[in-house]
Amino acid sequence: MKPIARPVYLNLFRIHLPLPGWVSILHRVSGALLFVALPLGVWALSVSLADEAGFRRIADCIAHPLTLLVLLGLIWAFAHHLLAGVRHLALDAHWGTDLKNARQSSLAVVLASGLVTLLAAWRLFA
Repeated sequence: MKPIARPVYLNLFRIHLPLPGWVSILHRVSGALLFVALPLGVWALSVSLADEAGFRRIADCIAHPLTLLVLLGLIWAFAHHLLAGVRHLALDAHWGTDLKNARQSSLAVVLASGLVTLLAAWRLFA
């Protein structure tokens, strides 16, 4: 029997993934991003609650435009992870598992998380 030729690696940029696939991958990426950012957030909260000078230091740091962009990225990650997680729970309960509904729900996740991020950007940079 002739062995089956298998790919050596998977290049996600060469594979045409449908939108539900990208939503699933971004769900994992956003979860990892939130996990990595959690210690920094706990540290900032601890410093800001310690005394007035610590609060002022963290407030000044958050006022920096680069920090605001990082915060906006974390807001997107939280919104996307939350909405995609609800979508995955619905799929686990066999709600919307047909192709049309799966595509619509993944588009809804992308649009809703983008809308939440735009509203946060409008609020942060206004």
